[in-house]
Amino acid sequence: MAKRSGVAVSTVHFYERKGLIEGWRTSGNQRRYPRSILRRIAIIRIAQQAGIPLATIREHMKKMTNGPITAAQWNELSEAWRAQLNERITSLVQLRDRMETCIGCGCLSLGDCPLRNPEDALAAEGPGAHLLNS
Repeated sequence: MAKRSGVAVSTVHFYERKGLIEGWRTSGNQRRYPRSILRRIAIIRIAQQAGIPLATIREHMKKMTNGPITAAQWNELSEAWRAQLNERITSLVQLRDRMETCIGCGCLSLGDCPLRNPEDALAAEGPGAHLLNS
């Protein structure tokens, strides 16, 4: 399975321990997997590259039958993950845009630091670098 899917043996074992895939053992104690696991591993890898947490991947995989993943199931997965990715993209764009006003001095108590001190909330604590040790 590892060779055919292009992942390390340890990765296949890891996915199995995490409940992402299932296999069985032969009487000679060899692991065996149905062919449909190849597609599951591909989907897991795609999701991981997109930053989808393993717990989320596992939740979605548990909803599916053990057989081959259908087009309808893939559509359901991709729609759910697309929403998460869009939220992450929006968050990253906002972070990027806010960084433009940061001068990078390290004091982290500037009145105009949208990253760590939005709307100068730390001014009420008095002068100084209140977040330097956080």
